[in-house]
Amino acid sequence: MRYIVKYTEAIQKLLPTAKFGLSGNDENSIQITNWEDETLTQPTDAEIKAKITELETAYTNNAYQRKRANEYPELKDQLDKIYHSGIDEWKKVIKATKDKYPK
Repeated sequence: MRYIVKYTEAIQKLLPTAKFGLSGNDENSIQITNWEDETLTQPTDAEIKAKITELETAYTNNAYQRKRANEYPELKDQLDKIYHSGIDEWKKVIKATKDKYPK
């Protein structure tokens, strides 16, 4: 099931307006069964797999962003910190998270 999601996302990134249907249960059996857009050329399996690899690489490379987002204080708390303690104190709080999860 997860691979169908990846396959769908890849096609949508390649051709955002495409309308299509998929069938299959795994990487080896999935296929486009219903290409509904006559103005767009259906992507090849190689193009789709290349896009999947590109998306997976980007996801892996941006892990630090997801980790940082989970640890940054809520925006209202950040604004409160700026108001009560100033920008320099706020920067210290943000920098601690950035240092914990570097690029």
